[in-house]
Amino acid sequence: MPTRFLIIGCGSIGKRHLGNLKQLGVQDIIAFDIRPERRQEVQQRFGVPVFAELSAALDQNPGAAVVCTPTSLHLPHALAAAQANYHLFIEKPIADSLEGIEELLAEVRRRRLVTFVQCNFRFHPGLRLVKSLLEEEKIGRVVSARAQFGQYLPDWHPWEDYRQSYSARKDLGGGVILDRIHEIDYLRWLLGEVTEVFAVMGHLSHLEVDTEDVAEIFLRFATGTLGSIHLDYVRRTYDCSLEIIGDEGIIRWRYQDHLLSWYLAKESQWYSRQWPRYEGNMMYLEAMRNFLRALQGEEASAQDAAEGVRVLAIALAAKQAALEGKMLIV
Repeated sequence: MPTRFLIIGCGSIGKRHLGNLKQLGVQDIIAFDIRPERRQEVQQRFGVPVFAELSAALDQNPGAAVVCTPTSLHLPHALAAAQANYHLFIEKPIADSLEGIEELLAEVRRRRLVTFVQCNFRFHPGLRLVKSLLEEEKIGRVVSARAQFGQYLPDWHPWEDYRQSYSARKDLGGGVILDRIHEIDYLRWLLGEVTEVFAVMGHLSHLEVDTEDVAEIFLRFATGTLGSIHLDYVRRTYDCSLEIIGDEGIIRWRYQDHLLSWYLAKESQWYSRQWPRYEGNMMYLEAMRNFLRALQGEEASAQDAAEGVRVLAIALAAKQAALEGKMLIV
């Protein structure tokens, strides 16, 4: 396994991954950020060298790079690291466009790099139990699924001006569809490949953003299952939830309540499981553990670059479908 890791981007998610790497026993870490106040904070808080130029950081010969910059910079930063022969851990989504993405995939294949696109909800114990219930066909044939996410954007990072965040800015790859690609990712992980997508979206609130702040996405899966996703930057109380309907039961998961419930028609009974002390960072820790194990050859990456590109293609197709007003085959 590489001994030195490079954190590219020292915003909140970069600092989270840096802290988690240290918690998992990785001590040789360096970082890069263009903002001097972030460089100073990371140096003081974590005691790691921080560089103002990416080229200077790459010259330090890290073995793996953790890409945590705004979405529009993921591709150029990941490509620079791949060309320098570094394994890649990339924050979701892998990019904000498919333009140039084949160059990154070709570089990864040619150099046989380990890649991981970080969609942490795959590591939530509730969703993992949902996957087990589906694999065991506990609720029979799945006919539909509904995922929902909503949170008031200014509440995400109350210590900073939301208008300057990448979420609020189209030029940085923001917008609720790409920002919350989690829902597309975990529905595909649970229900299989997506074959068709339709969406409607808009900037409907008072928020000072130049991106969509509300979206409804409609999916058809290869199995015939129908799916829908609601996303917004507007909801004043946090909601992240899922309901799956089968011909023999129902599954309901609510992240904020740390609760999973399922109904089995054959038994006419509800069952439930709760995680009263579950902390969100545990998902990020499990994601990083998967990457470290993949680097050691102990297990496969939960989502490599090629899979990350597939999920991005579905999200971008949703945005295009909303603009064209028609369902698209993906």
